[in-house]
Amino acid sequence: MVAYHDREWGFAQFDSRALWETLCLETFQAGLSWAVILRKRPAFRAAFAGFDPARVARFGPDDAARLAADSRIVRHRGKIEAVIASARAWIEIESREGFAAFVWARQDWTPRVNAWRAPEEIPAFTAQGADLAKALRARGMRWCGPTTVYAFMQAAGLVNDHLLGCPARAAAIAAGQPPSPK
Repeated sequence: MVAYHDREWGFAQFDSRALWETLCLETFQAGLSWAVILRKRPAFRAAFAGFDPARVARFGPDDAARLAADSRIVRHRGKIEAVIASARAWIEIESREGFAAFVWARQDWTPRVNAWRAPEEIPAFTAQGADLAKALRARGMRWCGPTTVYAFMQAAGLVNDHLLGCPARAAAIAAGQPPSPK
């Protein structure tokens, strides 16, 4: 957990597939602890074809049943089917404008840096997260409520919610320089 916090969480991701993997993992995290998801991340990657959206989009009912029986991952049928449906939506978004562009353009390609002093100050969701959730659902993504999407935004570095005084805060801010938009 410490290594994840210090090297990944809140560090801006600009790769479309990495963003989609993060969104999928946040889907599975809903209602569970992140420690469980992080511990199972290698199994999720194996079960979901390395989070290759083109491969996951071809998964059918037999694949969903297989995944629902796989004890290495979270066996929630609704979340599994949501990830499969979201792979199909990702392909459409990626082909039209790029998934990273779709997500990042909503905030002008700039991570939002908050200045929280204590964990209890950090919101579970924001209006910005709710807007992105609505946009994702409109494009066919599933299991993308405001809380899940805000957690995705935090994890993917669209929002930097490292506390003031956190040793990883400055590194996350420095890593937030985007590539040139498409």
